Amino acid sequence: MMVSNDDAALVVERIGPQALVEDSGRFGVRHLGVTQGGALDWVSLGWANWLLGNAPGTAGVEIAIGGFALKAEASMTLAIAGGDLGATLDGAPLPPNGAFAIERGQTLAFAQPVAGLRAYLALPGGVVAAPFMGSVATVAREQLGGLDGRGSALAGGDRLLAAGTCAAPREMPMAPALPREDVALELVTGAQIGHFEGASLFATFNSPWQVDTRADRMGVRLTGPELRCQLGGMISEGIPLGAVQVPPDGQPIILLNDRQTIGGYPRLGALSPLACAALAQCAPGTTLTLSPITPHQARRRYLATLAQWR
Repeated sequence: MMVSNDDAALVVERIGPQALVEDSGRFGVRHLGVTQGGALDWVSLGWANWLLGNAPGTAGVEIAIGGFALKAEASMTLAIAGGDLGATLDGAPLPPNGAFAIERGQTLAFAQPVAGLRAYLALPGGVVAAPFMGSVATVAREQLGGLDGRGSALAGGDRLLAAGTCAAPREMPMAPALPREDVALELVTGAQIGHFEGASLFATFNSPWQVDTRADRMGVRLTGPELRCQLGGMISEGIPLGAVQVPPDGQPIILLNDRQTIGGYPRLGALSPLACAALAQCAPGTTLTLSPITPHQARRRYLATLAQWR
């Protein structure tokens, strides 16, 4: 059980579009109808935690788009990573990837996106919250996790307590590149891909796609060529992270952390874990391309990312 440090607290002053307590998510519970949840850009959460010496999946704050501000009730060391949301400390700019000291009474604020969509804030030892099914990840649809245990986003006046009293700050060897335009996402092919028409498969990997405005933590719609599948009705089956479903309108939907646990649309396969993290930083209108990758390649690149945090 995580022990709180009541003196090391940050108080939410401004909430912005959405700020959530997220860790690496819930695993081994989808057979119960409970989804994964967790940080959409798990790579950036991992780096934010690494900067303080925390374990990669330790609970932090996922800040979407910006407009978020907190005031410190005590001096401590914090870290931010991921999207550049114009973070400032008492009005002085902060780098988008780094650890920094905050003193009692100072205000940490996030303005609006400069690059990327989501920033991750890490506290010493992580954010204190009661775990449910092994995680504190906030999932609003299922009313699970978060500070209140009911899946609520952070609200004005909420106090974020640090689990630790000190941190071991480090410097990031190289800031991760944020996706901008012409983002290439790797797709592990499989599922019902053999039932799609040849012309549709060619278009999938040789045409540009755009991120639609219909995007949230459940999934992201893409707009582009109309894909056609020869498969008729199918029985719903389990949906993995990054699953690329194609509904009757022929426009793919990439399912993310807060997705439903089963689905009945044919799938091209699933994005790799690294591609899912990159997609989480892509704003509506961003141009994407999809490229096929083998499960072995996806696993090798995933493990290489984890190895950086040892």
